Amino acid sequence: MNHLQLPDTTENGRARAEALDPRHRPDAAPTSTVEFISHGRVLIVGEERGALYAAQQLDDDLVATVWVPGDARPATGTVDGLTIVRGGQPQLSGNLGNFRLSFPASDDGSNPDAIATLEKARFDLVLDLNDSPMLPREVLPPGYYTPGRDAYALEEAIAELPDMRGEFEKPKYFNFDPNICAHGRRGISGCTRCLDVCPTLAIRSIGETVQVDENICQGFGSCASVCPTGAITYAFPGTRDLLAYLRTVVIQYGESGGADPVLLFYDGASAGLIADEFAQSLPENTLPVELEEVGSAGMDTWFTCLAFGVRRILVLTAAETPRSVADALEREVEVSARILEGMGYPGAAVELIGAGDVKTVTEAVGSKQSIDLGRPARFVPPPEKRLLLRTAINHLFEEAPTRKKVEPLPAGAPFGRIRVDKSACTVCMSCVAVCPTSALREGQGLPQLNFVEWSCIQCGLCETACPEDAIKSEPRFLYDDGERSAPRLLHEEQPMCCISCGKPFATRSMLDAMRKKLEGHWMFQSKAERRRLEMCDICRVKDMMRDQGGDGPRSA
Repeated sequence: MNHLQLPDTTENGRARAEALDPRHRPDAAPTSTVEFISHGRVLIVGEERGALYAAQQLDDDLVATVWVPGDARPATGTVDGLTIVRGGQPQLSGNLGNFRLSFPASDDGSNPDAIATLEKARFDLVLDLNDSPMLPREVLPPGYYTPGRDAYALEEAIAELPDMRGEFEKPKYFNFDPNICAHGRRGISGCTRCLDVCPTLAIRSIGETVQVDENICQGFGSCASVCPTGAITYAFPGTRDLLAYLRTVVIQYGESGGADPVLLFYDGASAGLIADEFAQSLPENTLPVELEEVGSAGMDTWFTCLAFGVRRILVLTAAETPRSVADALEREVEVSARILEGMGYPGAAVELIGAGDVKTVTEAVGSKQSIDLGRPARFVPPPEKRLLLRTAINHLFEEAPTRKKVEPLPAGAPFGRIRVDKSACTVCMSCVAVCPTSALREGQGLPQLNFVEWSCIQCGLCETACPEDAIKSEPRFLYDDGERSAPRLLHEEQPMCCISCGKPFATRSMLDAMRKKLEGHWMFQSKAERRRLEMCDICRVKDMMRDQGGDGPRSA
């Protein structure tokens, strides 16, 4: 991870050299790869004259198709041996080796055979000369070039395109477990955190879960950082492997005589700056650790490192860091700061800094906003994200200077409770049915609504599902682990018993709400029909059958 020339003139520097020695680096679990094959088929999009000029500049090994968007229906032709498509406003999708066009359904007289041929075509590379790219996203997929009208950028793209023929591979940066995804339940949308932060738009909703396109994903890692359940995890390296390495680094640093360790996370976007300008000037208690992407490490990693005895954590972003990734890190830092402050630690012990000058970074390293932990933890990081957070925060709380009972958190934080309006709740259990983490639980056959706060990720599914609008989320952090992890009763009612067999089947408030909603309904006009509402499912069906067949006594 580290290939820096760092000074070792002090005891801290010598301890750092020992801690960062490659021989201490454990073997990481390998990740699978994603393969691409590019045959050099180039789609050039833009105004006809400029697109044809670009096509004529291409290497002879590349095969170009020119498409000139327009309002007219698409028509194909040739110009100087080049295939050209004029007209149409199709959508472009795909990735290196598999870009494709799709035309909206139309009855305007377009040639269906021509459109079908275009939709079947696959392009390996795209040269988009439009002022506004056809794929408007923060980070474009590999093989997609957008020089627009910039002549120099066009020249660079044309020079690079021949190198984009052949076979390529990249790591599969993530693992995904749909079984613990909290995106939706029973047709109701819940958590969208990963969708909100992906700069490549590689994640999309597919109903009750999400799907990550491994071909488009470029491994920025913000999805894994913000995922509240650990359904998406980073795999290059995995969090467990990263923390095993960091644990070794911190322990080795201390055992070698180092003091006041500060972790500096950076990635390839700022690696050159670190090597060329910062390495020789960083205080020697700074432990620089290069990540694949700074967005891949979130509060679970930060809290664990603080529990291991790190005094400060600095996360270095660069100009190339996508804005969505930086925003996600800022929110993670804000939540972390509030949780730390609730324990009496300085919230700025975790700090996000831009890759500015040496002075800025040096001052951040030497800030007094640091944690002095009396007893560093030595636990082996567990694989589950929520368990890792719980273990790390519990240790920090045990060593905390002060101990608040609860700390309010900003909206969007993955911790908190729900509040139930008892005058509106009918204990219908709609909320229990959609809760993805079993934070909400029924009462073992009794009309009770129970809640485990630690399991709540503030996804909002219960609020949306509640037919009585009786539930409100409240982001906060409750520090007492026993209270946080134990079921607590939110609301209960006496059971309503079936008037026929005596079996409990509902609550009085649920029955009253049902009566109100069914007022005027044609199926419940008679007294007998209304009385069936007070029967369990089985007795209700039996009573209806007797009524229809004329056998036995009817309901009065």
